[in-house]
Amino acid sequence: MPNTSKQYDEVIAQCRNLFINKMTDYGSAWRILRLPSLTDQIFIKAQRIRGLQQNSVRKVDEGEASEFIGIINYCIMALIQLEKGVVEQPDLKVEEATKLYDEKIALTKQLMMDKNHDYGEAWRDMRVSSLTDLILQKLLRVKQIEDNKGKTLVSEGIDANYQDMINYAVFAMIHINEK
Repeated sequence: MPNTSKQYDEVIAQCRNLFINKMTDYGSAWRILRLPSLTDQIFIKAQRIRGLQQNSVRKVDEGEASEFIGIINYCIMALIQLEKGVVEQPDLKVEEATKLYDEKIALTKQLMMDKNHDYGEAWRDMRVSSLTDLILQKLLRVKQIEDNKGKTLVSEGIDANYQDMINYAVFAMIHINEK
């Protein structure tokens, strides 16, 4: 798994750099977004990826990679919102947001390492399209939990679903980068 850890860190470095640059440009305007709004943004990106995978014609010159990066960053924003709550005005400076980003990624990477150990890196034999479908499935689960006002009977919480989506998107990026 040392290669997986290194590849994971490389993908996250790319995502983190974009997050910091956008924080520098726009500030923390995303802090006003409620969780369902972030979930919908992630859903749009996942649907776009699925469309790119299924359609032979592309009318916008962007590939899957930028959308997977968007999924990762929006999921991290959602995890931060879960912890800090929604605000009426942007309230985070770049440094504080980056610290929170790093904390959320550290927890999510540890989850990946633990699952990767138990599953024996099964994701390496999966297709990017299957990872996309799993992200969409997780999104539909999150939407249902949101519609249920966060109440679940036996299911993991929203945070675990966002972490899984991050990890699936990182796996997809690793596959894309290996091609």
